[in-house]
Amino acid sequence: MQIEHIEHILKAVKSGEMQIDEAMQRLKHLPYENLEFARIDHHRHLRTGFPEVIFCQGKAPEHIVAIMKRAAADGEPVLATRAEPSLYDYIRREIHEAAYHRSARIITLNASLPQPGEGKGLIAVVSAGTADIPVAEEAVVTAAVMGNRVERLFDVGVAGLHRLLDKMELLTSAKVLIVVAGMEGALASVIGGLVESPVIAVPTSIGYGASFQGLAALLSMLNSCAAGVTVVNIDNGFGAGYFAGLINSRL
Repeated sequence: MQIEHIEHILKAVKSGEMQIDEAMQRLKHLPYENLEFARIDHHRHLRTGFPEVIFCQGKAPEHIVAIMKRAAADGEPVLATRAEPSLYDYIRREIHEAAYHRSARIITLNASLPQPGEGKGLIAVVSAGTADIPVAEEAVVTAAVMGNRVERLFDVGVAGLHRLLDKMELLTSAKVLIVVAGMEGALASVIGGLVESPVIAVPTSIGYGASFQGLAALLSMLNSCAAGVTVVNIDNGFGAGYFAGLINSRL
């Protein structure tokens, strides 16, 4: 439930347009709703600025459908991450309005992404390689659903730094930067040494054997020489996009 909905209900009660019983009925789902297999936190938006997000991996499809329907009942935007195409096919049969962002593996409902050039501030999402794009897209869609202006800059890794330096105007104009990289994860340190804005580094599991499914990139990013670089978990594009949105909303 959004704070605007509560304000509307309280004003309606104050003006006499709504009876207390009706107001109680509308507010009955606060702070959470027990579905037995899940407890939906309807208060999350009021506390943190964005509704509870559904992590699909490991959940039964019918449970995800039920959670999405209840989460969307009050008009809240719904974001469901780590959703494979087969899961979306199942959900689409039950919830026709659901939209799928294939590269990001995200399903949205009651959510509109800002048009190019629209949205709050500017978040730049930078990927080192093309193989890092799925994680980068998870960050893009997450930040965009939160109402942020997002620009993509993909395949500008350290093997060809001229590609990155050619886009310095975008890098320096961003309020927050998300840098997604596998292999040795060096791109986050390079960008951290070029810009004054916060950098959120996302290690990916992309790389040959000694990358240890992203552990090498994670450790490199945690040991960055550049100040102003923070790190999320391996392949956690959602966490980076969400964190960037929180930063951007307070600038």
